[in-house]
Amino acid sequence: MQPLIECVPNFSEGRDMGVIRQITDQIEAVEGVRLLDVDPGKATNRTVVTFVGPPEPVCEAAFRAARRAAELIDMRRHKGEHPRFGATDVCPLIPISGITMDEVVEHARRLGRRIGEELEIPVYLYEYAASRAERKNLASCRAGEYEGLAEKLTRPEWKPDFGPATFNARSGATAVGARDFLVAYNVNLNTTSTRRANAIAYDIREKGRIKTVDGTPGGRPMVDEKGEKVWEPGSLKCVKAIGWYIEEYGIAQISINLTNLNVTPIHVAFDECCRKAQERGIRVTGSEIVGLVPLSAMLEAGRYFLRKQQRSVGVSDRELIKIAVKSLGLNDLSPFKPEEKIIEYAIADKGAKRLVDRTVEDMLELTASEAPAPGGGSISALVGAFGAALATMVANLSSHKRGWDDRWEEFSNWAERGKHYWTRLMRRVDEDTEAFNAIMTAFGLPHGSAEEKAARKAAIQSATGRAIEVPLAVMEESLAGMEVVKAMAEIGMEASVSDAGVAALCARTAVMGAHLNVRINAASLEDKAAKEAFLKRAAEVEERATTLEREILAIVGGRIRP
Repeated sequence: MQPLIECVPNFSEGRDMGVIRQITDQIEAVEGVRLLDVDPGKATNRTVVTFVGPPEPVCEAAFRAARRAAELIDMRRHKGEHPRFGATDVCPLIPISGITMDEVVEHARRLGRRIGEELEIPVYLYEYAASRAERKNLASCRAGEYEGLAEKLTRPEWKPDFGPATFNARSGATAVGARDFLVAYNVNLNTTSTRRANAIAYDIREKGRIKTVDGTPGGRPMVDEKGEKVWEPGSLKCVKAIGWYIEEYGIAQISINLTNLNVTPIHVAFDECCRKAQERGIRVTGSEIVGLVPLSAMLEAGRYFLRKQQRSVGVSDRELIKIAVKSLGLNDLSPFKPEEKIIEYAIADKGAKRLVDRTVEDMLELTASEAPAPGGGSISALVGAFGAALATMVANLSSHKRGWDDRWEEFSNWAERGKHYWTRLMRRVDEDTEAFNAIMTAFGLPHGSAEEKAARKAAIQSATGRAIEVPLAVMEESLAGMEVVKAMAEIGMEASVSDAGVAALCARTAVMGAHLNVRINAASLEDKAAKEAFLKRAAEVEERATTLEREILAIVGGRIRP
């Protein structure tokens, strides 16, 4: 897997689109880097930029952007609602795939050194890249903000990690870090009061608020035996939050950083804000995600809100995202576009045309054409996906049948299992055609010299192995999906029992069709032991599928009343 990292620099300019565009142009000029999102804020006077790519190009793009920001942004004139201390305020690197956090830390340190030395900007390393414990927290590095930076740089304990320990009045300082995926998330309130928004932020954030002697806000701080202020933690772990007023929207917001979605996911933060706001007579009207969000976070939010309604969660990803957007009020201030805001969708190759993206009519015409692919393997996978989808439909319908309210979770669990199989089988539709094309490519390799012949032969055998593995996976996943089909035939709502019967027929057809592909491709495999193992597995799967089909159809027949 190619190493991919994300970079999310925050620049202290959110109003002049000409300046912002000149900075992002530097990023887009680097080959291999994809600019995913540019999110300017007028009130904060800050722009959050997101781009991804291999580590070296990403670091080069980050450096060029920081250099251009230093040329264009004058911090002496900067005003905005968000804490900041530099033109390029923060520049975190985040591992996406194929790379460890330790490796990302090394890239962050090299980037920080380059910014410090070549641009003569004080640089502080934070989070996983921090050089000492007290610098791990970004808020500590940025404490005092730009206005307090000149004095801060005179203190030995705050000597920059890289760059001069002298005040750069124009560019300020930059924090460069390596961190986990962070979601910047704002919750909208039906108030204009920054004080009340802050009170809710203190209620929820992990750091909490300073305890007072009389327990009232603004009272005399409580101190411990060492004379240090005593903090009362908030209700949510791995959450940073402050309150502010956004003039362009005319509302106050709770501005939240979710630093570990496994500990506190978006939907939990949203519901907690709703609860704490209601206690203070305030209503949450919606929320917004700044930058990008992982697909998993949106899917889990969708499941969470469906479970609260006692509805089945075994629905499509598209439906889960729709529920999440509606429930979180992500369209409150501006449209939430999944293709732009969800990172996996944003980095997907928009030019790639998958078979499963075609209309049914297009798929039929392509299959019927003179092209050899898609062929029986892809169609077998598609038929198997339809079988699992039908079983999922029966589970979803049964989950909200009148009178079965106490069984919604039972059927929801079956629907989730069914979804698991139909989504996997959908991927096999394209994988089977890709495997066939790989064989054709291998046959087209040059084979003049002995070395070329050996390389071509190895490529053909490798591609052949893959062309066996894919239909074998179709067989095994279709068989596994038949367990869901059988359950729905037995316990699903009676009005849909015929659909379970059709699902069984589809699944068995997928197994038998894919088995034919396994056999024809295995004929070209020279590794006899591997060939025998493949054929043995395939025969066992078909035998079990045939038996299951008979059992399911007998159950269906017994429940259908002529």
